Amino acid sequence: MKKEINQYIDHTKIGKDVKKEDIIKVCAEAKEYNFRGVCVNPKWVKLTKKELKDTDIKIVVLIDDPIGDSEHKKRVSLCKQAIKDGADDLDVVVNIFDVKHERWNKILKDLKALAKIGHLKVIIGSGYLTDEEIAKVSELVKESGAFCVKTATGKDPLENREIPEKARHLKIMRKNAEGLLIKASGNVKTVDDVNILIKAGADIIGTSSGVKIMKAYGK
Repeated sequence: MKKEINQYIDHTKIGKDVKKEDIIKVCAEAKEYNFRGVCVNPKWVKLTKKELKDTDIKIVVLIDDPIGDSEHKKRVSLCKQAIKDGADDLDVVVNIFDVKHERWNKILKDLKALAKIGHLKVIIGSGYLTDEEIAKVSELVKESGAFCVKTATGKDPLENREIPEKARHLKIMRKNAEGLLIKASGNVKTVDDVNILIKAGADIIGTSSGVKIMKAYGK
């Protein structure tokens, strides 16, 4: 059975200026439109859990953005605390510096440890990467035990690229992480954007424009 467009969307509210009332609002919107999940920064996981009580909407937490450069111990600590606070999905950025220096063993060790903590989506920062790096990191994500590989955060250079370019990256990810879910995010604002990305292989769409998209979709 084909999913409706709302069930692809992780409704996103991140940033330093987010307030309690913003989180309450996005959770109410997620319940109204029955989105797949709500994506927040770590400090808001407990409140999001409270607001989404008695729903099937997933609590998604963004960790170590924008370039995943925290020490491994801190990344582990952040993930453990997020799960303790009620997160369902851990959206963790791969260490972009390690990718650029081809520290493949270090990356794999880090991701394997995080995948043991909870349901791990790995944000590969595809806007920073070459096609070859996208392919290699996608392979590592699959090997790590993560369940999903994700394109970008809002601060990734991919944010400013055209949707067809993002769709091309998804195809590389799909080819090299066969069997994993694929999440696309970064400047996804319209129904057409969502449809293009789904056609390219996206299983999940991260966007802060979920309500706008659903109103245009007519739901």
